[in-house]
Amino acid sequence: MSDVLIRDVRPEDAERSERYKRRKASGMKTLYVTDLDGTLMRNDMTISDESVRILNQLIDKGVLITYATARSFHSSYDITKEIHFNIPVITRNGTTFADQENAKELETAFFTNDVINELREKLSVIDRFGFTSVYMDGKMFKIYLNGPRSKEFQGYIDYYESIGDKRMLEVDDIEKLYAENTSYFTLIGSREELLPYYGAVKDSDRWETIFQKDTYRDEYWLEICPKDATKAKAVLKLKNELKCDRVVVFGDSMNDLPMFEIADEAVSVANAMKDAIEASSITIGSNEEDAVAKYIESKEK
Repeated sequence: MSDVLIRDVRPEDAERSERYKRRKASGMKTLYVTDLDGTLMRNDMTISDESVRILNQLIDKGVLITYATARSFHSSYDITKEIHFNIPVITRNGTTFADQENAKELETAFFTNDVINELREKLSVIDRFGFTSVYMDGKMFKIYLNGPRSKEFQGYIDYYESIGDKRMLEVDDIEKLYAENTSYFTLIGSREELLPYYGAVKDSDRWETIFQKDTYRDEYWLEICPKDATKAKAVLKLKNELKCDRVVVFGDSMNDLPMFEIADEAVSVANAMKDAIEASSITIGSNEEDAVAKYIESKEK
């Protein structure tokens, strides 16, 4: 497969390409932001040695590269720790900024108590389908209730328990799911089971909602983030802090679409969902072909 697949050029894409050429010639500062699962990561949930090598060479010579993921920092760090990311990384769909070099979180958004209470009402089935992410003494825990669960959520628990993840915390008291420092709601189940609850929360302007199929399994995730905690807004904040002139983003899924909308160049991988491919300006090789790393390398020669 070719590294780069370009569709029929739309007028807006041609204009964006010309802007890119002018900016490149003038030495404008570019920020590259890649999704992880299904984009930089391969289907076995690893990053290839070749991608690590290319990205480290680019970062070490001053190219600004980071990632934006739905994963927690703990989870994403284990996968990306061999890469020399030296600017803040974006985790939990924009809820948390983290410092990869020093392996610590920098900034996290939390729900207000009144929002927690409203979500508790609307997502009363969370005891069967998911967990809340709560911070205690500066550490994040995934708190879930003892009792019957969806097979999809039970599979999630079984996996993280099998690898000894101490962030998983089973409790007997449902009140412990709703502590003050709650930053995230996660429900895992079938599309049919979760769809009514997505309908109950999707239109509110008091939080951010993501509902999509898992990259690896036939299950759906309903995730609720604090208001204004999105990948797109986190990318724009980082762009401003680093005083970058432009942003190039890479993605494959529904939660990447807001990033595509605010980017100067939106790049989908060949294995991306149809909506992501249609929303992007260019489609490159798949996540199995080191396509993200090779594309950045080609632009920075």
